[in-house]
Amino acid sequence: MKRSWNKSIWAGFVLVLAGLVSYIPVFALFPITRDFPWVNLVLCAAGLALLGSGLTRAFRTPQLYRGKVFGSVLTVLSMIGVGLFCWVLLYEARQLPASNAAPHLGQKAPDFTLPDQDGKAVALGDLLTAGAADGLKPGGVLLIFYRGYW
Repeated sequence: MKRSWNKSIWAGFVLVLAGLVSYIPVFALFPITRDFPWVNLVLCAAGLALLGSGLTRAFRTPQLYRGKVFGSVLTVLSMIGVGLFCWVLLYEARQLPASNAAPHLGQKAPDFTLPDQDGKAVALGDLLTAGAADGLKPGGVLLIFYRGYW
């Protein structure tokens, strides 16, 4: 009796490979999948599940299915790839150096001038003293820093 190909092993390896390779060119472009790579993790988990079922099939019925050696090698490579992917994106990418020079909460910001939405120059000191010219108590200014597009 001729043994048939174990398609679960190949499908699982292709899914894991798609999950690992598609993050930067596809899913890193969108904030919902860039901040936490949930789509890639689902693809990798589905691929590992298929690899596991294919390996189980190959070892339980080797007279019917191929893939004991090659399936084991592909599974180990996939697990190493998924482990490195998780380590790099979920741990290493978040290891940022301390920003000692960044302003802290409640710290007075240095005076600066930036253009507003109409292109007119606006200084921080002018905004802080704007209420005093009308006889009001000078207020504060809330500065919000956006990290921007990387």
